[in-house]
Amino acid sequence: MANPKVFFDVSANGEPLGKIVMELRKDVVPKTAENFRALCTGEKGYGFQGSSFHRGTGGKSIYGEKFADENFQLKHTGPGILSMANAGPNTNGSQFFLCTATTGWLDGKHVVFGKVVEGLDVVKNVEKYGSDSGKTSKKIVIVASGEC
Repeated sequence: MANPKVFFDVSANGEPLGKIVMELRKDVVPKTAENFRALCTGEKGYGFQGSSFHRGTGGKSIYGEKFADENFQLKHTGPGILSMANAGPNTNGSQFFLCTATTGWLDGKHVVFGKVVEGLDVVKNVEKYGSDSGKTSKKIVIVASGEC
């Protein structure tokens, strides 16, 4: 069975930036991939649609408040890698990050569960509005999300 693909339509201050399509590695990290897929579709009554890109405290997973690190087989090998943000071991929820460079120091600490397959240019565009504090210079919003 093929790995699922999901998407984000992203805007900056209400202006469309484009679509980011991500392949989720259900074959390696099925629980983590399913959490992200369901948050993209909103099928559990909550999800990413309408959320802003920021550095924050995050929300809940589809499994409850937090869930355990599934494994660390996949690595932070370069731009477009999709990984879980956390507050330490076994504290995964809904927060994630998209890498814009190789981030090998995160291997063994954050679960990689996918990669951007279309729209890496959109990710790079979003990066332009970022800062060291995590606050963006424009309001970056996931205006739509779902499964491809």
